[in-house]
Amino acid sequence: MSETANNPVKAGPIEAGGGEQQTLNEYIKAWWDRIRAGDLGSLPIIIGLIVIIGIFGYLAIDKNFFSARNYVNLLLQVSGIASIAIGVVFVLLLGEIDLSIAFVGAVGSVTMTLLLRTGEGEPAWPWWAAVGAAMLVTLAIGLIHGVIITRAGVPSFVVTLAGLLAWSGVVLILTTQYSRAGTIVIQDPVVKGVANQFLSPFWGWAVYAAVVVGFAITEFYQRAVKSRQNLAIKPIEVSIFQIAALALIAGGAVYYANQDRGVPVSIMIVLVFLFFWLFVANRTRFGRYVYAVGGNPEAARRAGINVQMIRISCFMISSFMAGVGGIILASRLGSVSTNTGGGNLLLNSIAAAVIGGTSLFGGTGRVTSALLGALVIASVENGMGLMGWNSGVKFVVNGLVLLAAVLVDAYSRRSRASSGIA
Repeated sequence: MSETANNPVKAGPIEAGGGEQQTLNEYIKAWWDRIRAGDLGSLPIIIGLIVIIGIFGYLAIDKNFFSARNYVNLLLQVSGIASIAIGVVFVLLLGEIDLSIAFVGAVGSVTMTLLLRTGEGEPAWPWWAAVGAAMLVTLAIGLIHGVIITRAGVPSFVVTLAGLLAWSGVVLILTTQYSRAGTIVIQDPVVKGVANQFLSPFWGWAVYAAVVVGFAITEFYQRAVKSRQNLAIKPIEVSIFQIAALALIAGGAVYYANQDRGVPVSIMIVLVFLFFWLFVANRTRFGRYVYAVGGNPEAARRAGINVQMIRISCFMISSFMAGVGGIILASRLGSVSTNTGGGNLLLNSIAAAVIGGTSLFGGTGRVTSALLGALVIASVENGMGLMGWNSGVKFVVNGLVLLAAVLVDAYSRRSRASSGIA
């Protein structure tokens, strides 16, 4: 079981010569060889995103698709889906599925909203305590799912499908019990501001500078570590190009957002969690174990990995991030109701992870898949909304996009297998 097959995040181009720096030509050739062998990485989703933006930009050009206001709205749409999809990635890496995420997030947001209520002789909880309690509830739900799946040996599809039904019932019971209309308004200004506040231009650029400088420091630190450990180093030109590309893309994003309301606070929350879970997946023993279990559970067990604990932990991560997404979505609406967690939230969240490149077969994928996939889903939803297309057309288009992503994954998997790298 090769590391390249099971941990594509850590896998780089085929390099020769420990402690030596590759030439640019060698790096490009190795990268192209991997593409031809089926290790496509994020290339399909990046190309797909560009195509989707181009198509809807052309179709909806008279409806201000490229306006700064619509761009900020797009970031707000991405926030909730991406948060939930980040947790889904960990479950998919195991070759499992979690169908309960939408209503688990709803349970978390409803719990938080009820704790923030005033009246009936009971003071409202502080926002931080209400949010903390809601996150503990979602963690507990993930623990319950994980224990049943691992200890009882019930397939995750069945357990989480049962969870979907049960937790949707809990949402219905809680919202109707405390509100005759079935809608409970969020009363705390801090929680309301999660998805309705924006960074000032100064703080937007300050965060931009911190991200770019932090990435540059990390990049050169990793080069120094590899040099000390006598490992092959990618060309300095590639490192400089990656830093410059991040600076250009992030700078354009901040500049464009500042033309309207500014960078949303909610997308900053998503990025914090994205960087954290990216670090966990790429740089910790737990992350390596997740890829190992997803690639070959029996081999991982024989290697001494506690497979059951890894699986339980991943379902807890999925439920926790569902809670984060649920709070962001509730904040954007300013309330929770009987249909919180319903609609196409579940499908969009799972589709975001899959479209972003996380394999349904386990062992292959990146945490950044969640953000890329969410950008695709939100761009399609946003464009179709501007075009005024009805729900039927939207479902068809989303289904075709998801099918295309799965076909690319299947093709890539077969190509890697025939090339001997999977």
